[in-house]
Amino acid sequence: MILTVMGPVNELHTDAAKLFASIYAIFSGVIFLSTVAIFFAPFAHRLMHLFKMDEIDE
Repeated sequence: MILTVMGPVNELHTDAAKLFASIYAIFSGVIFLSTVAIFFAPFAHRLMHLFKMDEIDE
């Protein structure tokens, strides 16, 4: 919910809650992007082999 910019259901009143929500959103974003990268890495690697991107043209 925080990662999709919908925001919290109730307003955050304390500084600690706002700090926690900010850190949690950043952490969630990093975890989400890392998971997507790990998931798509084999497909990207296979595409590079398909297009022979691993060979250096001299």
